[in-house]
Order: sequence, then C-alpha cells, then structure tokens
Amino acid sequence: MAGAAHCSLQAKRLLLDPKFEGYKLSLEPLACYQLELDAAVAEAKLRDDQYTLDHMRAFGMYNYLHLDSWHQDNVYYVDQFGRVMNLSVTLDTALQKPREVFRLPTDLTAYDDRLCASMHFSSSTWLTLSDGTGRLYLIKSGKRGDSASEKWEIVFNEELGRPFIITHSVSFVKSDMHSVAVLLLRVEKDELDTKGSGFHITLEWITIAEISKEGELGQSNNSSFNECRMSHYNKDVFLVVMYLSLGDDRYEIFKRRVLQGKSVPHYAAIEPSGDGLMVVSYKPFKFVKDEDDKLEENDDAKATNEKKDPLYYWQQTEDDVTITVDIPQDITKDDIKVHFSPDNIRVTLKDQPPLMEGKLSSSVDHESCTWIIKDNKSLEITLVKKNEGPWWPELIVGDTRGEFIMDPAQRSEIAESLMHLTSEVMNPNPEKEKPPCNAQELEECDAFLEDSASLCRFDGITLKVTHVINLGSNQYLFSVVVDPREMPCFCLRHDVDALLWQPHSDQPENMWEHIATFNALGYVQASKQDKKFMACAPDYSYAALCECLRRVFIYRQPTPLSTVLYNRKEGRQVGQVAKQLVATLEASDPILGFQATRERLFVLTTKTLFLIKVNSGN
Repeated sequence: MAGAAHCSLQAKRLLLDPKFEGYKLSLEPLACYQLELDAAVAEAKLRDDQYTLDHMRAFGMYNYLHLDSWHQDNVYYVDQFGRVMNLSVTLDTALQKPREVFRLPTDLTAYDDRLCASMHFSSSTWLTLSDGTGRLYLIKSGKRGDSASEKWEIVFNEELGRPFIITHSVSFVKSDMHSVAVLLLRVEKDELDTKGSGFHITLEWITIAEISKEGELGQSNNSSFNECRMSHYNKDVFLVVMYLSLGDDRYEIFKRRVLQGKSVPHYAAIEPSGDGLMVVSYKPFKFVKDEDDKLEENDDAKATNEKKDPLYYWQQTEDDVTITVDIPQDITKDDIKVHFSPDNIRVTLKDQPPLMEGKLSSSVDHESCTWIIKDNKSLEITLVKKNEGPWWPELIVGDTRGEFIMDPAQRSEIAESLMHLTSEVMNPNPEKEKPPCNAQELEECDAFLEDSASLCRFDGITLKVTHVINLGSNQYLFSVVVDPREMPCFCLRHDVDALLWQPHSDQPENMWEHIATFNALGYVQASKQDKKFMACAPDYSYAALCECLRRVFIYRQPTPLSTVLYNRKEGRQVGQVAKQLVATLEASDPILGFQATRERLFVLTTKTLFLIKVNSGN
C-alpha cells in the first residue's frame, strides 16, 4: 500500500455521551404481525466442502431479506420456486401477502452447487439479480413500491463463471452513457495455499454499459470505442461483448476487474460515481494483474529501488511546516516560482515541469507562507498551518517523493507520552493516573476475534489503494443505507459505543463522517453470543439485533421523560432514558433475514415474515 494516504476516523464529540447510564428494560408491548409464506425461502445450506469460517460468513450468515432503500418499507426475498416476492407496507392493520414481481428463468432445484440467490437495488428503477448459479441479471424494474405493478424487464443476463453473491451495485450516468457497476463475491479453492484454509476470496468489479443500436458506447463513435476497448484490455480490464437487445439499446460488459484477499470483507461498496471502491476487511485485498502488468510492476519496483535521495525533506510543528529542496547550482532566485493557495502548492524551476505540485494534506494561510534560498543552495519553504495543532500525515496528498524528518524533541515527547503503556511488572503503581494496561482486567466481551481490520479505498483507474485506515480494535458491527444516493454507512465499535460512519467519496477532506452514536451498543452486542444480524433505523432512532432463533432486541435512543425520575444513588433528577425492548417471535424456524426501517423491523424465517412495529409514523 505504498503511496496510500494513511488516514484516521475523527469522532464528533458532540455525538458522544460520556454520562450515558445504560438501557432500561421496558415492558411496553410491541405490535407484531406475521405473514405465512406461500412457499419457503430459497435457502442454500452449506455443503460439506464449504467448511471454512469464510464460507460461514459469506453464505451461512447471508441475509435473505432485501430492503429497497429507494422505497421505504419494501422488502424482497426469493422463494424455492425462483420467484422474487415483494411485501410493500402502507398500513400494518391491512397487510397483504407477499406478491410475485419476477420469476427467475433458472430452476433452482436442479442445481446442487448453487449459492443463495442475491439482489441489490442499484437505483429507484434498476437492480441487479443473481440466481446463485453464476448468472447475473441486470433488470429495469420501472417504478417500485406502493404495490407498483410495472413489469421487470431483463436488459442483460450472462453466465459469469463460478457461483457468486452480489454484495453491492450502483447506477450512474457519465458522458450521456448509462452504466451499472456491480460487485460479486466468491470463495474459491486456492491450490497454492498449503498452510491456510486452502481458499481465497475474490471480489469481481464489473461495469455494464449501455450500447446504442449502431454498436456504439453511449454517444461515442465506433473508433473511440475500439480504442477504449484496446486500452482497457491492456490494463487488465477484460472486455467481453455480451448483450441482449432492448428496443434501440443494449447493454454489455465494459470492464471486469478482480480483487483477491484471504478473508471475507465485512463491507465492500462501490462509490456512487463508479470511480472507486471501499473495502473493510481483516486481511488486505489487491487487484489481480496479468503477466504484462506484473512485468510493468517489476520495472516500476526496479526504478523505485534505483532512486537515491528523496526529492525534498519536510518537518512540522503545531504551527507550521518547513520544506527543504536541493536545487542545482546554476538556479537563481529569478528562476524559482512558488505558488501558494489555501489547499495547494506548486514549485517550478525555470521553464521545467513543476518540481512539486499537488493538494496539501491540510489548509494553510497562503498569504503568510514564504520561501528563501539558503547558503547551501537549497530552497526552504515555510507553510503556516491554518489550523494549529493537528499533525499532517503527509505533505502533498499521494506524493511519496519526500521524507519526513522528526525533530528529536518531538520524538522524545511522543516516547514519554507512550511510556505509561509499557511496564516490566503487572502494575507497579496502582495509584498512578494512567496505569499500564492489564489484559487480566478485560472482560470476555472485550476480546475481538479480529483486531487488525483495515478500511481501504481503491481507485478504479489506477487500481491502487489511495486511502487506508487501520481500524485496530474498532470492531465492525453492521452496515446500513441511510441515503440511497450515498454509499452504505458502516457501524464500528469505539470503546463501549457503536459509531455510525457515512463515506463521502466526493469529499476528500471529510471522506468518512461520524453521523450517529448508539450508546453502549458496542458493549451490549458483545454479550449476545447467539446474535446473527444487526441493523438500525435510517434516522438512527433505534438499533436492533436478532439471535439465530426467535428473540429480537431493540435499543432506542435516549428520549425525554414525561414523569419525574431520580437517580437513587446520586439523588439527581434524570432528564432522559434509553429503553431496551425484547420481542419473542412465535416461530421455531431459524431467522434468515433481518431489516430495519424508520417504523418497522422485518424478520424473515423459512416460512414466515414478521413485522414488528417499533415507531409510530409522524
């Protein structure tokens, strides 16, 4: 991941509640409705050769209930006859049975090695669908929701090799060309892996583009399409001409890119523009390259090894940044041009290409920035930070040609601040304000199976990691779509809380925003050893989790009290309280699907769909 910007997640203090007192069990009744299904859910149970933890995570814990985030309170599932069934809720007391909206052409019962049928709603009128046998469908659904009856039309379908499940898809338009990007997940046998599980994980990133009736890509002509085809083919982007006519237009696969890793990703989503990909995983992923790219990569590595000295050196304090650049002896002051702006810098010598140019790691007071030529023929540039205090992880975003020099005093200060974390003995000074960490004091629910997960952002053009965050002990909990036009949010454990993060691919300065906190949920969920799924309402009003069988736990956000309540120990008045509610389903079948909306929880078992009314409508 050389060259990637190492970032961190910045929690908003205003969204944290250090005085949270816990959840109070509430006995208020929850309205629960159940609908018996005409046919059982098309469950694909693990086979004998699917024995690894990755198989269990990818397929054994699969959520068979799909929420249409573009149309609230609309859920879908696939039954054993290959029918896509929809339940659209407008009034709880007038529920109708799920209705068929589409039927897969495949006979699911004829395949012994199929995976679960999967789908994802790319936009308000488009979706991607897989039957679990290795075939992908792109479907134009028209208007959905509120008992909409428009016919779903297949505009593309193709066999894509080994069976897969769909993890995410997006629909976007660029240069008047409509495209759909979809992410497929497979667990494949790895003959070269003799020490591990013997399997690896692949994420295939496919872009399907609209082709006009003349065979042109969008508004481009044939020659430009062929040039684009050859260019992408040489860059390990496989172009396959596969299409199905639909009136005047057809769709075909434009790009196929494959990432490979050694663990099932917790989170994998394509940016709304289709320009990038974000992955949260325990073990890193990387793009699979062909032989030509490997040779090119080796040449780049050799060229990198041949580099002698950094192009520039830089240091920083809380107030400013100092850059030192060696310049040729014949360069004079008049030959140097340094341009400062609040977020960028450009340095040129004579009429040569820019020596340094790019976006700074953070904003500067450009009117106070200066530069001078030192006696030793070096150029010294001083940048004044606009915001004092925060340390820059790099000087110019994505530029690895420089070297950061840490001041000895700063090094000593950092070492001293970390001294309390290490000790020769278990606890030499118990009265000390910051005693060393004692692992024996940790509870069982504080232990993480995976304590070194990372969040990586991949660029769709260079196929390289541009940003990386080491999540450490911030355990991944679940993902949720808050705004269908944005990427899915992901929820991480931070200490005892659960923090919800919204990715913003179009905001480099605020790429991951802390938007909500579920107090103590990180600690509470760790105590539920039988939990299967977690979710939250798109308006953050509650979070919920379900066990493998029957029980559902709901955790509401704190709300003001209508009566006066006092804390028994401290005698002070309590202004608000957070409630925990428990629902027990009247079913003996395992829970296969779990989704949350603002007002309702949907719980799917093999033969029953339950609706739990959590909030009343506004």
